[in-house]
Amino acid sequence: MNGPWTILFTTFVFTVVRIGGKSNDRPIIGILTQEISYGLNKKYPNQYHSYIAASYVKFVEGAGARPVPIWIGGNDSYYEDILSKVNGVLWPGGSTFFFSKEGYADAGVAIYRIAKEINARGVYFPIFGICLGFELLTYVAANRVEHRTSCSSSNQPLPLELTRDFRKSNLFKNAPPDVLTILTTKNVTANYHRFCVTRENLHRVNLTDEFHVLSLNRDKNGLEFISTLEHKQFPFYGLQFHPEKNLYEWVTGKNIPHGANATIPSQYFANFFVNEARKNSNEFTTRQEEMQSLIYNYPVTYTALQNSSFQQCYMFKKSDRNGLLIENDV
Repeated sequence: MNGPWTILFTTFVFTVVRIGGKSNDRPIIGILTQEISYGLNKKYPNQYHSYIAASYVKFVEGAGARPVPIWIGGNDSYYEDILSKVNGVLWPGGSTFFFSKEGYADAGVAIYRIAKEINARGVYFPIFGICLGFELLTYVAANRVEHRTSCSSSNQPLPLELTRDFRKSNLFKNAPPDVLTILTTKNVTANYHRFCVTRENLHRVNLTDEFHVLSLNRDKNGLEFISTLEHKQFPFYGLQFHPEKNLYEWVTGKNIPHGANATIPSQYFANFFVNEARKNSNEFTTRQEEMQSLIYNYPVTYTALQNSSFQQCYMFKKSDRNGLLIENDV
């Protein structure tokens, strides 16, 4: 086989072999909601409290998992309960502030603490952060000490500059050669961020020994930033770029790569994360509770019709959140 078919075959074999042995064949991923963005609120004035871009839902679905929304504004008992039932957590990208009360970062702090405790007990539990979720990962690890640097990496597709010891990581140690070739030679990673985390930033908040830096990139002004990393002790991973956009976001003018070279590594990252979640055996108490918790209980809106940068969004009212928070607190 030649060309892209070789790449597809290699990636598929990796996926099958990678999970070998006993694994969870019904993984459920908790996706953290986020305060409704300024842009969405402008299009849907004061109608919604929080949202999840549907591309993140499809990202985990496309790798064989089902999504459950995790609400912002919950208390510790809520996050302890939901993390005991899902098999991993995705922190999506976005544009919210870390200081918003009962918001994205507050929830991230609780989830990070609980996930560390779960893993310390010997139960495998992954966290996967994308863009703002990547930044949230180092932010909560730094005990909420802000350390990001302003940068200019908007609408910027880039190849990864892998560090010398990238093969010693969970994220890349079994990556097929064809995937690595694409990632390191083609402009495929979609960057849309105005803050960066640099190696100097990590050093300043004493996180150099806590995270393994796997790749670096430069913004439009030449600033070097970290583009992938993973925790050295726990299965926590961060991508500063957006693999879900290559697969599921189609707004024009944003320079999102959509060719075969872009979608194959994006699918690799989705498969990797869901396969990590397959190592966890958490489950809901009953099938009924599971079904009532899935994101399919909520409508998805075709937001691209309103000139949103997202094709579709799940947008939630405060009553959606409150109902489940109360139910889980009982």
